[in-house]
Amino acid sequence: MFEEVLKEAEERSGMRILSYCIMPNHFHFALYPENDGEMQKFMGWLTKTHTQRWHVMHKTIGHGHLYQGRYKSLIVNTDQYFLTIMRYIEQNPLRAKLVKDAGDWQWGSLYRRIHGTPSQQKLLTEWIVDEPKDYAKDINIILNKKELGDVRVSILKGSPLGGVKWRESLISKMNLEYTTRRVGRPKKES
Repeated sequence: MFEEVLKEAEERSGMRILSYCIMPNHFHFALYPENDGEMQKFMGWLTKTHTQRWHVMHKTIGHGHLYQGRYKSLIVNTDQYFLTIMRYIEQNPLRAKLVKDAGDWQWGSLYRRIHGTPSQQKLLTEWIVDEPKDYAKDINIILNKKELGDVRVSILKGSPLGGVKWRESLISKMNLEYTTRRVGRPKKES
């Protein structure tokens, strides 16, 4: 059901979908909007429509949450970091031990690119960098601890993912200082 909603959302908005992974209790997207505000509209329509259809399918009236919290977004710096975020998204079912090969997860962009029909593959936008030659094989090598930590922190806080100097410069330029603070209330000074 979610993939049907995803296809309809893409057709309605023209949002460029670089990769995605639908997991049992969450999902990840790498999106490439053309204009300001497009991502917010796309995600709003996607989650609202999916929620409505879920309630119809399960004959519920809409009590309780289907989605908890707002979506997280982040800016990615270079080709290297772009490929890291693609691997992070497409390795999700592998890290969760739902499959032995990431390409076997039917609810993700990797499966669609490898096994999908031409019509299914049209949902995906060509990457902005060349896919590495052995990507489909190397995707099964889990990101190292530092890469995984960097991506998770960026996702959690919505902070830019990239080299230290670039990141600090962008944070300052775009007033993103809030993305570098610790989660929770600041400690009182004694």
